[in-house]
Formats: sequence, C-alpha cells, structure tokens
Amino acid sequence: MSQTEKSQVNKQNQASASIFSVPAPIKQLFDRFPLHTYALHELPQRAPRHRNAHVLYLFTSDEGVLTGAPSHNPACLKWQAYLKFSGIPFRVAAANNHASPSGALPFILPASSEPYTQSQPVPSAKLQRWAMNNSEKAIEEPGDVRYEAYLSLLDHRIRRAWLYSVYLSPNSNTIAEPLYILPTSRNSLVRLTIARELRIAAQTELLKFSTYINDETLYNQAEEAFAALETLLGRDDWFFGASRPGLFDASVFAYTHLLLDERLAKGWADTRLRDTLMSRKRLITHRARILAEYFADES
Repeated sequence: MSQTEKSQVNKQNQASASIFSVPAPIKQLFDRFPLHTYALHELPQRAPRHRNAHVLYLFTSDEGVLTGAPSHNPACLKWQAYLKFSGIPFRVAAANNHASPSGALPFILPASSEPYTQSQPVPSAKLQRWAMNNSEKAIEEPGDVRYEAYLSLLDHRIRRAWLYSVYLSPNSNTIAEPLYILPTSRNSLVRLTIARELRIAAQTELLKFSTYINDETLYNQAEEAFAALETLLGRDDWFFGASRPGLFDASVFAYTHLLLDERLAKGWADTRLRDTLMSRKRLITHRARILAEYFADES
C-alpha cells in the first residue's frame, strides 16, 4: 500500500471514530458528575402488593380497608356480602366511581400469578357469573317464580326511598356529606359541586318513576316492601328456604345492615326510613345472622 493510500485510510478511521467519540467538554462533565442508577422506589401504600389476592374496589373508609368492614354503600355491600357467601377470599380497597372502568362501583381486580401482568377488572354487572366460575361452592339461585317480583321491591321501592333519604332529606348533611363528599377533596368548591351532582342524580332517578317527588309516598312504599320481605322470609334462616344465603339475601342485607348500623345511627337526622325497619324482627335477625357468620372479624 502506497503512502498516499495509507494516509487516506487513516483519515477515514479518524472520521469514523469521531462520529462515536464523546466531545471533550461533555466527557469532562460526566467525569465530574458520573451517571448513577438509583434503587427503585417502593410502591405507594395503597398499591396492591400481593397480586395473588382478589381486590374488591368499593366505597369504604380507611378503617374499612384495614378491617374489611361492610361498605357504607348498598350496591357495594351487596356484592361484598355475596363474595363472602361464595367463599371467595378477597381484600377491599377504597375507590370512587371515577376510578371504575364502568363508571360505577364496585368492581373486582382478579388475582394475577405474574407480578407484572394486569388482570382485567370485572364490573358489578358480571360479578355474579365471575363468582360462580371462581368459587369452589358456587351459589345456585332459587328457581322460585316469585324471585323477580320480590327483587323488584328492593331495586325499586326500597332503593328509591334510600335515594331520597340519603341525598335529598336532611340526612344529606349527616350521612351523604361525611361518607361521599368530605373524603373526596378539601376544596370547598369541589365539595359543593359534588354535593350538587349527587342531589341532581338522585332527583333524576326518582323522577323517572313519578312526575314529582313525594317523600311520604316513598317511605310508605318502602314500609310495605319491608313487610312483604319479612313475610317472605318467614321462619327460615335464608330467603326462599335456601340452605345457604344467596344474592337475594345479600341484596336485603345491603339495606337492612346500613339502616341498623350503629356507626351510622347518629347520622339519621330523618329517621323515617330507618323506622320502617325497626319493627321487622325477622329481617333484623336475618341481618344479625349474616354479620355473625360472615363479618364477625370485620365488624
């Protein structure tokens, strides 16, 4: 190789090296401040640490998260009780409707055997089927022809009275505010907005069934519904003579427990809905039976 060719090769090598070489000022900077890899941060306190456990997200307090106590929301408590009836172990976590994939609580995040894989959440509309597929003692609901008729008493008459009592009566300041409004924000404007949204949502729901809202009518209908449910239960431990509690029992318990819960007792400024239940001894016993058998450690 001639001297001229060697010179050209050296120039090419120098050009290639200069592309990947670190400029002197930057090299001096990193020499003074070398890169350092920090340890990973721990997960937030509320983040699921044991992904091998099912997590039920619902309305609850910080204390409820620690103890697994019954939720203060009927829709959440219904499924919380049903999962216990199904013998499915789970933990509870506090959430709100905005955190739910479906826009409503509760939902469950199934356990995952892999630490970095994310399970698909199961909304409340699919919880019964999910529970039946994941329980070693799945609950078969009774085939009684009266089932749907009596369920409508809960889903309509008692639920409507509950909406009025909690969100539109004086109880809105003593029940709804501490449970649903104050925990969401410390900003007074945000709290006022949420309170207004809750009232409007309750009014909208009630006006679907009547041109105007009459509190006496709502409470009378709820009283008739509780009387019918007490007659249906009779002397049995569980509704429809079942050998173990099912979804209907959980639906009834969701209202009877909250109306009788000692932690909420002082909050009922308007006690009319609560009073409609106080004389129903069999329903009261039914509620106590569920507490004793399924919530003894949490309550």
